[in-house]
Amino acid sequence: MQTAAAANSPSSSPGTRDRIVTTAARLIQRQGYVGTGIKQIAQDAQATLGSVYHFFPGGKEAVAVAALRHSSEEFAGFLREALGGEEDPAAAVEACAARLATELHASGWVDGCPVTAAALETLGTDTKIQQVCAEALRDWELIVHEKLLRCGFGTDDARELATTVIGALEGAEVTAQVNRSEAPLRTTGRQLARLIRSYG
Repeated sequence: MQTAAAANSPSSSPGTRDRIVTTAARLIQRQGYVGTGIKQIAQDAQATLGSVYHFFPGGKEAVAVAALRHSSEEFAGFLREALGGEEDPAAAVEACAARLATELHASGWVDGCPVTAAALETLGTDTKIQQVCAEALRDWELIVHEKLLRCGFGTDDARELATTVIGALEGAEVTAQVNRSEAPLRTTGRQLARLIRSYG
């Protein structure tokens, strides 16, 4: 663990930026972009406000953009792992939904998707937050799209199914949180698998 002196010195603390980003990602995940203040990010990351502004001169929005990119990459890794665990794309998508349900339940229904949370809070704005959220969704769709292509789906079908899979999973995750139930994600996973198999 770093000493207080090290945490207070941006130049001597190479881990400070990473702590700020991961802390901001967790806070946005649990309380949204609007509900997350830059002072709270600094405090929870064990950094000074000066450190935050040193790494992110653009302030809260700049921190949030970095945090959302971090979360996007994390979920992309999760998707690749979950989809890669099953050769059959239908089974892979259903397994992915089931894993999301299990992990969301284990978090006490608080660790939803920070990208969805931030996107919904900034709808109707042309901000960097919206741009990074759009990029994240496109990246996740591409991962599903590539899985389907590898399994022999045509380009158009793979693209439309990928959009459907990501849209359905994101919506089901929010519904699961609201209802504090795994059922929406598990049901969505089963129905997505059924849809994918219908193309066989």
